[in-house]
Parts: sequence; C-alpha cells; structure tokens
Amino acid sequence: MSRWEVAFLRCALAWLVLAGLAGMAMAVWPHLAGAIAPTHGHLGLTGFMLSMVMGVAYWMLPRPGGVRQAGYEAVTFALLQAGMVARVVGEPWWRLTGEPLPHALFALSGGLTFAAIVAFVLAMSRRVVTVEAIRAAARPRGARSTPPEHGG
Repeated sequence: MSRWEVAFLRCALAWLVLAGLAGMAMAVWPHLAGAIAPTHGHLGLTGFMLSMVMGVAYWMLPRPGGVRQAGYEAVTFALLQAGMVARVVGEPWWRLTGEPLPHALFALSGGLTFAAIVAFVLAMSRRVVTVEAIRAAARPRGARSTPPEHGG
C-alpha cells in the first residue's frame, strides 16, 4: 500500500472514532443535538465511508499497464481531509452562532469535498476497464493477442 492509501484508511478510522464521540456527545448534551447531528452523520458517511472507499479503491482496483497515481492519491486525500476538517469545525459552530466565518468554513467544506470527488473520479476513470484492456496493457508491444493455430 502507498503512504496515501494508508493515510486514507487511518483517517477513515479516526473519523469513525470522532463519529462515535459526536454520538456520545449528543446523548450527554441533548440540547446540542441540533448543532451536532448533521456533523455526526457527515463524520460517519463522508469521513469514514468515503475515506475508506477511496483508500481501498486506490489500493485494490486494477492498474492497467502498471499505472501509478500518487499525484491523484495525494490531491484526493488532501482535498477530502481538508473538507472534513472545515466541515467538522465550521458546521456546528455556524449552527450554534449563525456567524459568517463558520458559515464560510461550512461552505468551503462542500467545495473541497466536491473537488476531492472529481479528482477521485478522474483517477478511477483510468482504472475502471475491462479485463481485455488489462490483458492488452500487460502484453509486450507487438505480441499476438491470441496464440497461433497449430496444424494437426
């Protein structure tokens, strides 16, 4: 696994723990549930699930022709995690105060997350291919696609 794939999975686990803590916080301080509940859901679905899916996809999906995508991995990771931090900080703060700075963080989080999704889609579009394309990419140039017929 690349360092970015490991980072995706470790962040996914951290977001899962934070989702659990947010859930506990709502149980302990129910008056804050309105401010915390949307962030709690985002921690679980976007933080945990999307980080996990992206990390595993970069790790496990085929690499036709041995393609390496460290740049895409790094950009996707940075955008997604920055979007998560902006959301986790900005959203509850904005919901509690209505101030413009936390609202700007909350809005920025959506743009960063969307940019991460676009980067991921661009990267995966090069890797989601048929088995024939993978075999063709693995053959040396000039090699036949099928073995020659043998006379009998």
